[in-house]
Amino acid sequence: MDIVDIKDWGLGLDEHVLIAGPCSAESQQQIEIIAKGLRGANLGLFRAGVWKPRTRPGSFEGIGNDALSWLNSAREILNVPVTVEVANTSHVEAALKADIEVLWIGARTTVNPFSVQEICEALRGTDIPVMVKNPINPDLQLWLGAIERLNKVGINKVAAIHRGFSDPYEKRYRNKPEWSMPIHLKRMIPGISVICDPSHIAGTREIIASVSQRAINFGLDGLMIETHHDPDNAWSDAKQQVTPDTFKIIIENLNFRETLDKHPEAISELDKFRQKVDLVDAQIIELLSDRFQMIKQIGEYKRSHNLAVYQPNRWQDVMESRIKSGTNKNMTEKFMKSFLFALHEESVKMQEAQLKEVKSASQA
Repeated sequence: MDIVDIKDWGLGLDEHVLIAGPCSAESQQQIEIIAKGLRGANLGLFRAGVWKPRTRPGSFEGIGNDALSWLNSAREILNVPVTVEVANTSHVEAALKADIEVLWIGARTTVNPFSVQEICEALRGTDIPVMVKNPINPDLQLWLGAIERLNKVGINKVAAIHRGFSDPYEKRYRNKPEWSMPIHLKRMIPGISVICDPSHIAGTREIIASVSQRAINFGLDGLMIETHHDPDNAWSDAKQQVTPDTFKIIIENLNFRETLDKHPEAISELDKFRQKVDLVDAQIIELLSDRFQMIKQIGEYKRSHNLAVYQPNRWQDVMESRIKSGTNKNMTEKFMKSFLFALHEESVKMQEAQLKEVKSASQA
């Protein structure tokens, strides 16, 4: 896939691009106040919601086309490009007519290939940069598919935005981060920039700073943080917006990790550690292979003695003893549970496959 890195879009964006602005454009005065407050924040893009897709009708759904002209004020005050969300052909046409420099596709749109394709057709023949938010649910293929559709119509200035995923059981975050998802996307599309939207992950302004730092720690390429001069009275998503001053404080306190290309002398030292890790990984794989061979022997014994594959008492003993051993070795209980569940699931699948093979052979 032909993807142009965000630093090469020709918009003067830094290695870690910072994007800020209100969830919704409410008035030209509001845009001007926020933009002035963001002076000196090393901003790369100014964002504002013009069309707001809402879960239920009756909520504020954005000013619409009239708000596009207000963004000129932010552009002039900050001397940075502006970006808005688009969800259909008419949005794209209006944004292009208003000379908006960057577009983004929202999570509710990414989830629908028909809507994404409609946007792509409206963009065919242009070279405007487009950022794609992850779909609401953790579906990597949908996220990847939206980016591929843009690429197929000639849009290669593409970045992704990680805003977390819906999870009815999640208590701390509005949208569960699932940090592995953006990392997998970066592996599948080498060179693509992934920007984190900590506002939508956090849902409350109190933890935006910590989410932002985790995003940088995981190697993401920038942040999109919703800012408002009077967050408590914002017309949408009031709880997850911060003031421009708070935005500056968050950015000033972040520890931006540097990449190895800036410190080539560290590569040889890291390689020594990595070789040791590689050796341990090889040993782990060998041990796992031995373990699964034993599992097959157990499965054969269960089959020949007509025993159930799943033995709850044994599973309970394994969980309790292994978790205790792991935590005593400074591993977290959460990790141990995830690791043991993965092992158990694979073991059960192996034993069930043995039973099916024997059954098929007897029927032949």
